Amino acid sequence: MAAALRLGLTGGIGSGKSTVATRLETLGAALIDADVLARATTAPGGAAIPQIEETFGSGLLTAQGALDRDKMRQRAFTDTSARARLEAIIHPLVGLAMEHVAAQAEAAGARCLVFDIPLLVESGHWRKRLHRVLVVDCSSDTQIQRVMQRNGLSRIEVQNIMDAQASRAQRLQAADAVVFNDDIGLDELALQVQQIGRQFGL
Repeated sequence: MAAALRLGLTGGIGSGKSTVATRLETLGAALIDADVLARATTAPGGAAIPQIEETFGSGLLTAQGALDRDKMRQRAFTDTSARARLEAIIHPLVGLAMEHVAAQAEAAGARCLVFDIPLLVESGHWRKRLHRVLVVDCSSDTQIQRVMQRNGLSRIEVQNIMDAQASRAQRLQAADAVVFNDDIGLDELALQVQQIGRQFGL
């Protein structure tokens, strides 16, 4: 049996990446979500918890033993190395978990594995482990408006999140295919994904 196509899926905050991921899954792709697996590593009993406690102390854990994300965000404001140290703990564990899920999906007969990785372009190492990269793209102003409405954040807060991510130009440069999700309805988006999915055997 031919090896499954490994498709990286990425996009900036508010681009509609999650909607596209769900659509690809509906078309028959096996979805491997980096965010879901990252949350699992920092949940009570998660693989990252012992190292987080050793590195940052028990003060950054909730009463249930999970990573306290609010406290971690506050810590990152005052300690610029905190985010990098946390990522150094979590990212290798998430990478292993993604490969484990991918192997299970391929063994079950999946012909397209979609690796949903928000920071695919930023990470550097993921590109060589994928066959193709699909970027969900929209204008910066659309991103800001969507996230302000969805998360109740201010324009400055959303802009700060976007500034910490790869630029739109960097993502498009890394793309083998692009879904443009700006000023279109869900039906038109679904049609775009269906058409592009044919390139990936879906």
